[in-house]
Amino acid sequence: MKPTSTSVRPSIDSAPAAAARLVSVGCGLVRPALIGAVALLLSACASMSEKECLSANWLDQGYRDGRTGRTASLLDDHREACARVGVTPNTEQYHAGRNQGLLEYCTPANALHEGRQGRSYRNVCPMHLERQFLANHQRGYQAYEAQQNVDRLYRDLQRAERDLNREKDRHKRHELRRQIRHLDARLSRARNELHNLERQLYRYSP
Repeated sequence: MKPTSTSVRPSIDSAPAAAARLVSVGCGLVRPALIGAVALLLSACASMSEKECLSANWLDQGYRDGRTGRTASLLDDHREACARVGVTPNTEQYHAGRNQGLLEYCTPANALHEGRQGRSYRNVCPMHLERQFLANHQRGYQAYEAQQNVDRLYRDLQRAERDLNREKDRHKRHELRRQIRHLDARLSRARNELHNLERQLYRYSP
């Protein structure tokens, strides 16, 4: 299917002094700091940086976005991001590049890969490619869900085994052993299901 700052929380004893300092700062100084923080946050969320906007090759940018299955509406985000530095996207070049990138994204092999990674499909493929893409994406996604189930059962089994090692009560240990046997059986079936789905993926791989 990751990109911290730390802050020191004042103690209860220092709260009055902290409040006094905060009042003495005044709104005129606090407000610009807040505005700066908001501006920084917005720039981090922009689809393109100022540097990327100034050096953009819109044919290449469209190709990259298409190759990763991004929707055409991303161009609106690029336009908004680049307006800050006075750059306007070349719409014709962008769409030409994106269409070329989509031809690589919408392949049967990539559909299997995208589904297997648990990535969603954004309805971007041309009609003549979409049917096969959807079929393979679903096959890949089934394997992804099966893998998630295996991982979840394995974690549950490990947790139950740790609980058993710590538990001293005889009746509770008996119940934990029963749970472990049940989880072990479910995990075995889940692994078999995943194995079968992986074999199917191999069969559909070009």
